[in-house]
Amino acid sequence: MDDLNRDSVEEFKNKKKIPLVLVLDNVRSLNNVGSVFRTADAFMAEKVYLCGITGKPPHRDIEKTALGATESVEWEHVPDTLALVKQLQAQGYKVGSVEQAESSIMLNQFQPQPNQKYALVLGNEVFGVEQEVINLSDFILEIPQFGTKHSLNISVATGVVVWDFLSKTLTQEV
Repeated sequence: MDDLNRDSVEEFKNKKKIPLVLVLDNVRSLNNVGSVFRTADAFMAEKVYLCGITGKPPHRDIEKTALGATESVEWEHVPDTLALVKQLQAQGYKVGSVEQAESSIMLNQFQPQPNQKYALVLGNEVFGVEQEVINLSDFILEIPQFGTKHSLNISVATGVVVWDFLSKTLTQEV
């Protein structure tokens, strides 16, 4: 760790995080869950919520891709995604579902507001984000895609939206 100039887990936990939490809505793949943890660690997300059937640590398949990020990133399992979205909104978070839907905002057009906390909901690999959650969301983010496929793996989508959020947030601080 010293050679790579990386923080210890305790140092990481004490650092200020970006104002973003990730909500996994019934994600089936434990490898995807682990990858989201690793992305959350890399980009300093505040927390990961694991909802519904989403697997939770400790689990060998999560750790295989998380590479220890389940120890550094704060997380919580919540049985009901819809209840969590209402709770987060009551706590002042703007909740966005990452989904292809009517009235979505293309990611390149999304601009996070300064001093606003955000929660991004990422959905099941087959069915996406639950419709009730989409309906309750404050906004819907869509990642522009130009190829023959019309979806991205959830771990890739998480990396894309979190990096976009972070890069736009960092430019606000300069």
